[in-house]
Parts: sequence; C-alpha cells; structure tokens
Amino acid sequence: MSTLTWESPRIAPLVLQSLNKFGSRRVGVDTQSEIDGVAVEALVERYGSPLYVTSEQRLRANIRRIRQAFAAHYPKVIHGWSYKTNYNGAVCSILHQEGSWAEVVSRFEYEKARALGVPGEHIVFNGPNKQRPILERAIADGALIHVDHADELELIETIGEQRHERVPVTLRLNFKTGYSEPWSRFGFNLESGAARAAIKRVKASRHLRINGLHCHIGTFILDPRAYGAAVTTLCALAREIEADGSRLRYLDIGGGLPSNNALQGIYLPPEQATPELDEYAEAICSAFLAGTAYRIEQGEQRPALVFESGRAVIDDAQSLITSVVGRKETADGRPAAILDAGLNALFTALWYDHPVRPASPARGEARDTVLYGPLCMNIDVVRRAVQLPPLAVGDRLVIAPVGAYNTTQSMQFIEYRPAVVLIHGDREVSLIRAAEDLEVVCAPERLPAHLAHAVPATAALADAPGAAGD
Repeated sequence: MSTLTWESPRIAPLVLQSLNKFGSRRVGVDTQSEIDGVAVEALVERYGSPLYVTSEQRLRANIRRIRQAFAAHYPKVIHGWSYKTNYNGAVCSILHQEGSWAEVVSRFEYEKARALGVPGEHIVFNGPNKQRPILERAIADGALIHVDHADELELIETIGEQRHERVPVTLRLNFKTGYSEPWSRFGFNLESGAARAAIKRVKASRHLRINGLHCHIGTFILDPRAYGAAVTTLCALAREIEADGSRLRYLDIGGGLPSNNALQGIYLPPEQATPELDEYAEAICSAFLAGTAYRIEQGEQRPALVFESGRAVIDDAQSLITSVVGRKETADGRPAAILDAGLNALFTALWYDHPVRPASPARGEARDTVLYGPLCMNIDVVRRAVQLPPLAVGDRLVIAPVGAYNTTQSMQFIEYRPAVVLIHGDREVSLIRAAEDLEVVCAPERLPAHLAHAVPATAALADAPGAAGD
C-alpha cells in the first residue's frame, strides 16, 4: 500500500478578476487556441516554439484605418513606416504595398529599404549616426534627410559643395509641449536658440536648402493634445522661416502613437487608457490646418504632413507563442512557470504587462502566476503576476500584442532567435524568417589558424581542477 507524501498547508488567494465598467466581476481566464483561424498547436508542430506569428489581415486593416483617419481631415498626409519598430522584409513590403514610405534611422535600415525597392525620394532618413558614405548615397538617391546635429549639417554642406549643388535638408527640433517630457537628446533645441541658429546657417549656405521641419515628442503618447501643441509650434516656426519667401515642402510630426498594450504604471485597462485614433488625427490635423492657413491666404497650397507611426500599426498584428518547460513555486507560495521565451524574444516585457492567454481550456482556479523566461539572468521575467490556471509542462501560451520592437530587438543571448511566420489569404502560413541554429549564429565568425584545433577532451579533463593527483 502506497503512502501519501505530506505537504505543509498553505493559504492561496483566488482572485476573480477586476471589476468591469458595470461594477461586476469577470470570472475565468480568456483562452486562445487559434490565430487568424490557424490552430496554435499546428503552428508549433510545424515551426517550433517559441514562434512569432504575424497577421497580414490585421496589419493591412490597421494601416488603412490610420490613413483614413488622417485623410478625413487633410489629403496630403504621408505615412513613413518606422523600420526600427519591425523591419522584417514581409512586414515592410506589406506596408509599402499599402502606400507607406520608409522611415529609417541607420545605414542598415536605409540599405534594407532600398533593397526592398523603395525609391530614395520615398525614404525619410532620421537618426544621429549618418556617416559620409551613406549620406552621399542618400543625397544622390534624393532621400529626405533629417539633420540631427551641427556636425551632420556641416558634413552635408561639404558633400553639397563637392557635388556643386544645394542639398535639401530637414531640421529635427526638440521643444517643450507642456504635456510630455521633451526628448531633448535628438535634434536642435528650440528654447535655447540652437534651432534658429541651424535655420540661419542653412539659409546662409550656398550648398544647403531648408526642405522641412521635424519633431518627435516621445513614445506611447496618451494625450492627443500633446501633438496639437507640437504641430502648432512647428507651424509657427515654419511661417517664420517662410517670411523671406522660402517654402517648406513638408512638416513631419514623428511617431509615438500608442497601441492597446498594457504599459506598466498605467492602471486602467488599455482599451480605457488609450484614446481613439480619431482623437489623435483630429488634434494633429486641426492644429496643422490652423497653423498653415497663412499659405491659403497667400494663394498657395499647404505643405505635406508626414507622420511616422510604428507601434500603432504593427503591435496587435503579431503574437508570440511560447511553451511551458518547467514549474516551480516562489518563496512566497505563488505558482511560477518557466517558458522557452523570455527577454531574448520579448524585450518589451521590461515595460509592458503583455496579455497572456493559454492555448488550451483552463484547468482549475486561476491564480497570480509568475512567468520566467529561459535565460540565466534574474531579470528574465515575462510577467511578475498574471492570472492563469494551473499550468503543465508542454502547455502553450499566446502573448499578444508583441509586434512592436520585439523581433527587431530579439537577441542571440543564450538562446537562438525563433522563427517568424505570416498568416495570409485563407489561413495560409508562410515562413518569413527562419529559426536560427548554430550554423546561422556562427556564420560571421572567423577562427584564427592557431585556434583551429581544440584541446583534446581527455587532456582537458586531466588538467581540470579536482582531477586525480591534485
């Protein structure tokens, strides 16, 4: 007769979810067994776990909705797709098919945009590290170059002199809006006088021509009025610049529109904390139309309006499937699960409490559960507390939205980077980035000749501390 193993008694609080807007509690945990009609288990069986899953349908719907929201107020609006947000070639190609330009911040991103067939004149080139070779190419291609600092301006002027031409440049500015902390690291500061000094220098140069003004007031901006204030400031400065007859081609308001993700420190649910897209379009375009009315009064057309939204376009169009590989209990008695994906694949878990859904029906009562990643680092925590039913090894979890800044920031730290697939058409699935293996990771490495032969294992063991004779 077998004996039962004794376990010490413990008290486990059971939470029946938070109150909804009607004052009642929602019981249970949402599950997600499919993504765009394709079974989670089938995806894992074919492509492995962890796995990024991208929805083409959702991605196209998002960009169309955003473009329509702005077009309802002003027709000359250009969307520059923020490559750094998610520069997978398939993702970028979908958005370029939808009419988005490319917004890039490095040589790598510029070269990728050109390799995908984006013409130079449809590339917005931001970033503080534009060195001479890529600047020369961008100038020759007719790219929209946004100048970040005085040394870059000097370099562009030198290139223009050597090419015997006036290079059109756009100045990136930073300033206070009264609604959010200014991103003063990038661009020329308006309050200090640096912005007007840069404008004066461009106007005085025989090899530079001012083409536009650009700002980027931050990320995950939750108050549309901040954009209205920024646009008003840009328009006022544009009018000041154009007093001598100069004409700006466009004003660029940058990005920063939020998604319905759960930013840590924001205690309202995302759907309540995040304003509607139309509120942002209204705030931006109303300020723009008012601030550029002087052009109409002078019998001229308004400049184009450029925006560089990334997160709001892609975030909810991508999910991460991950699997439970182990379980444990924390020191304070909470259940914990170890996943095969952590900060290496979900870097934004440092700032967001990403929603997590089991792929299978819940078994048992939900409890606050800790989700650890696979890395041997104490900071590798996917969720510090999330309501989940008891988990078993092999269970799949779907984490979403994760489309912004995760595939681009995923890293070869301890683990291989996972595959990325695209669901399109009638539940068709295409591999758009293969999972890495040792060959992929080691391909760029070069081994010097004197290291080509490893020490024999037997010799290494014999010399190891603690071997016989020590």
